[in-house]
Amino acid sequence: MRSNTPRALGPVRHRVVAGATAAFLGMAVAFGSGLGSPASAADPATLSAIILGVGANESQRIVTWYSSADAAQQVQLAPTAQIANGEFPADAVTFAATGSANIATSGGFNRHATLTGLQENTAYSYRVGTAGNWSPTYAFKTQDFEGDYDFLFYGDPQIGASGDLTEDGVGWADTLNVSLAANPNAELLVSGGDQVDSANNEAQWNSFLGSGSDKLRQYPWAATIGNHDVGGKAYEQHLFTPNTDRSALYYQNGTQTATTSGGDYYYIYKDVLFIDLNSNSYVAANGSGGDEAHLGFVSDVIKNHGSEAKYTVLVYHHAIYSPADHAKDGDNKVRRVDFPTAFSNLGVDLVLQGHDHSYSRSYLIKNGAKADPSEQPGQPDVYPGPGGVLYVTANSASGSKYYDITKPDSSGTSGAGNGADPLNPSNYWYNSVENQEHVRSYVKVEVRSDKLVVEDVRSGTCAAPNAAVERGNSPCANTPEGQPVGSIVDHVAVHPYVADGQQIQVNVPTAAPGEFGWTIDGYNGLVDLGTAAEQQGGDYFEATGKINPIAVSDTRRTLAPWSISASVGDFKDADKTFSGKYLGWTPKVMTAGAGADAGDTVVSGYDKGDGLSVSRGLAAGAQGHARGTAKLGADLDLKIPTDVAKGSYRGTLTITALSS
Repeated sequence: MRSNTPRALGPVRHRVVAGATAAFLGMAVAFGSGLGSPASAADPATLSAIILGVGANESQRIVTWYSSADAAQQVQLAPTAQIANGEFPADAVTFAATGSANIATSGGFNRHATLTGLQENTAYSYRVGTAGNWSPTYAFKTQDFEGDYDFLFYGDPQIGASGDLTEDGVGWADTLNVSLAANPNAELLVSGGDQVDSANNEAQWNSFLGSGSDKLRQYPWAATIGNHDVGGKAYEQHLFTPNTDRSALYYQNGTQTATTSGGDYYYIYKDVLFIDLNSNSYVAANGSGGDEAHLGFVSDVIKNHGSEAKYTVLVYHHAIYSPADHAKDGDNKVRRVDFPTAFSNLGVDLVLQGHDHSYSRSYLIKNGAKADPSEQPGQPDVYPGPGGVLYVTANSASGSKYYDITKPDSSGTSGAGNGADPLNPSNYWYNSVENQEHVRSYVKVEVRSDKLVVEDVRSGTCAAPNAAVERGNSPCANTPEGQPVGSIVDHVAVHPYVADGQQIQVNVPTAAPGEFGWTIDGYNGLVDLGTAAEQQGGDYFEATGKINPIAVSDTRRTLAPWSISASVGDFKDADKTFSGKYLGWTPKVMTAGAGADAGDTVVSGYDKGDGLSVSRGLAAGAQGHARGTAKLGADLDLKIPTDVAKGSYRGTLTITALSS
């Protein structure tokens, strides 16, 4: 009796796409105090002053908002692609909010929630409130969590400082819109402080938060506290920050009260460690120095987290190297002694400052003096060497107030002094570039693998909106024809010092996701078992052989489990058949790879069971297996009852591959 056994069917290459969709956010839910009884359905809370804030890292954002009622609220979040007809999907993730009463004169309540588990290169939509009472929907987009990026730094909007609240808000909104139209992929908006002119003036806060622009709901704002923000609780309540130390020493005069804001905080965004200080904390009431506490905070953060980033950027409000009215302030002279040596020793790369409502870029400063006395004014490329630090002061981003550049004196050309620069006597000794045209501007910082690029960019001209100029507070020195919106005031590339030897850098791209698949090894010919031999005693016929080898390849980064199984149907010869259960096998791994383990032996159903008439495992790879290729085989054993009619029978072995 001749019996022909199965061949595998299908195309030459069998490809299985692995892990196509990622599961949505694994969220931590933060619970907190300060929530009272929910507002009644008849009196829903009014939700306003929504702002998107920076989180502890790229995968987080903090949303803060104002509520007219003391109601339990939350943030609802979903990938924008899943929003249909303005409706969030049923499985949208929610983050419970915490908050407390607003201390400002208008009353009300503030809420905040931290969004965690964000995925890179994803557009998200969010809204705040509760079922039946949601805010409008806003959107933001994450980008690659590794590699180069840009952030924008804004000096002193100080809404209300000109005396024209409306025009200050319009100017601020215009700078946001202009800067982000020019830099739509900027990933952070960093504050230089003084968001408003009066700390608890909610009209000013509302204007700052976006009556003319939604950009503060679309890009994360990294808040800094200024001297005009510190005298009330509104700053803390409107701008909740991550990793914040609110010890008393980080508050004005070293005293934490129920009506003041403060704190130092840090976050890591891609390759930059940002450390933000409350420079209103200066001399503590107990006689100890607030600056000493700040230096302790900076030292601890860099010690614990400095190795997690390529660059360290400090941000605080009170500029110690600036060109205008505050350049000779007593507190800044003291800080000019307290801070620079510590910053040099700690390896700080860049310091961003506000307060003086004018633009300046320092020379590289090391230990309170020029790092290189020969560095030329306005030099476009600087090389810090060990200990060199660049200090930048931003001009007004709103046009509400400008300070004119002041003149050097004879008080010295290092340390606390305000003497003239020997290379440019009209400037202070520490400033490579000083500028005041009475036009709005912002600072763009490009973070690159081998340098930081700093640019001061005009966001306005003499024309409106420019409240300080419009009200006659400042004569405008800008010529729009030669210095239009978007033109560059100053540009410098900082090439940080890296080591005494040579460092070697390489960028590792995101690997292709890979794939899992299998092929019949070689020509997929008929597996011919020849003529079955009658066994002793005449109880059954038996034929043996081997399947054509199967090559399995798994190059997926997920290292997800996989399996190959097979089953055989009935053997047929015209209208004659016998069951596939009579075929059994012994799987084997002929060439190891891809974590392949052979399946169990399956005996012919002639002896017991169903043989290969039901799906049986040929081989499998467990979760976490190594990537690679394996060659699989199996010895076949076919036992056929003697009552099966004579004939030439064929059956088909169907191979199935599964992967996660």
